[in-house]
Amino acid sequence: MPNDPAVSTGPGRPKDLAKRQAILDAAKALFLTHGYASTSMDAVATAAGVSKLTVYSHFTDKETLFTAAVSATCTAQLPELIFELPDGVPLEQVLLNIGLGFQALISNDQSVKLTRLIMTLGSQDPKLSQIFFEAGPLRVLREMETLLTRVDQHGLLRIEQPAKAAEHFFCLLKGAPNYRLLLGYAPALDAEAAEAHVREVVAMFLSAYRR
Repeated sequence: MPNDPAVSTGPGRPKDLAKRQAILDAAKALFLTHGYASTSMDAVATAAGVSKLTVYSHFTDKETLFTAAVSATCTAQLPELIFELPDGVPLEQVLLNIGLGFQALISNDQSVKLTRLIMTLGSQDPKLSQIFFEAGPLRVLREMETLLTRVDQHGLLRIEQPAKAAEHFFCLLKGAPNYRLLLGYAPALDAEAAEAHVREVVAMFLSAYRR
């Protein structure tokens, strides 16, 4: 067996996180540049500077790698802790934090390219659309649904259908600015405009669901 710490992992020995991150970074770049079908595990290994065996030791197949790449992109902007409801923190601030993180995520150059890629290839390969949606948008929606369920239980807002409310929140955040961005009609909002947009959305959301 090759003397590779990412492969030779005995009980309790963690995989090389630096190599895992290098693989994810290489995969994201290649998927965005060449598309899903034209990106091979060999190419990812070469770009990451690791062996093909190392890639497979971290990710069993290309579908798993693509899923992990999408999840990593979302988690980088929206870590799970952001969906918590800390004691003493106003709900408005919690929603603002989520909104600003989401706005940064959907305006990120990698996210825009990935969304365009999925829109182009999704009709040809529905499985690809499913992988993308379940790894990224669906995870975010479920996290938000869980948070809004707790918000309703605490009596902060009246939310009878938290799953629908989560969709409403993120659709408002995307709105016309993100549509123009995806079309290439306009650039991403600058920091000041993005914050103003998020604050407006949060105010509308609170008004709509306030008890």
